[in-house]
Amino acid sequence: MALILSIETSTTNCSVALGKDGVLVSLKEDYNDQYSHAERLHVFIMEILEENKKKLSELDAIAISKGPGSYTGLRIGVSTTKGLCFSLDKPLISIGTLNSLAHQINSDGLIVPMLDARRMEVFSSIYNSDFKLQREIEAQILDETSFVEELNLGKVTFVGNGAPKFKEVCKHPNAVFVNKLPSAKEMVPLAEAKYKSDTFEDVAYFEPFYLKDFVAGKKKAN
Repeated sequence: MALILSIETSTTNCSVALGKDGVLVSLKEDYNDQYSHAERLHVFIMEILEENKKKLSELDAIAISKGPGSYTGLRIGVSTTKGLCFSLDKPLISIGTLNSLAHQINSDGLIVPMLDARRMEVFSSIYNSDFKLQREIEAQILDETSFVEELNLGKVTFVGNGAPKFKEVCKHPNAVFVNKLPSAKEMVPLAEAKYKSDTFEDVAYFEPFYLKDFVAGKKKAN
């Protein structure tokens, strides 16, 4: 039973949630086409605590969405979380971004959370209707044959900002597309479960799960 602050910055949605005993107490989000995490994250954290008359010292733990996702977004979120956990001496909980994204869907079929990478590439994984992982996270190039085996077996819901990209090439009748961004809201019960099982990260050594190495750009040959 804990008071946990959850932070989600893996996409353009800067999202902060306060959870008590695994139940959402308060949520602040900024759905934007641009990354506003550097400007909004600390403001959201302080506002959500002030509005609920809580202090940072009263938190039992802080949870962070660990990726995959935007390199810059993850770096800001993880740096902020590590700084808070270190200064407050609070445990750090990490939640897989695709895992929490999958929890936005209630379905009797498979759930495929997918985040836009670049061009026709996405970060994706596969969960069943009970949110049990069926396929590990992959970076994959989408085409009309992607997920055809799963789709031939029944309904598959594709959720995330990579779903519209796949919708352009997938015309299978069993495919359902939901364009949503990860949110700290779904992290609340997941963070509570990890808190109860004492599943914490090492604050000093924890790093985001980028999945692929960050490439700033290649230098052109002369």
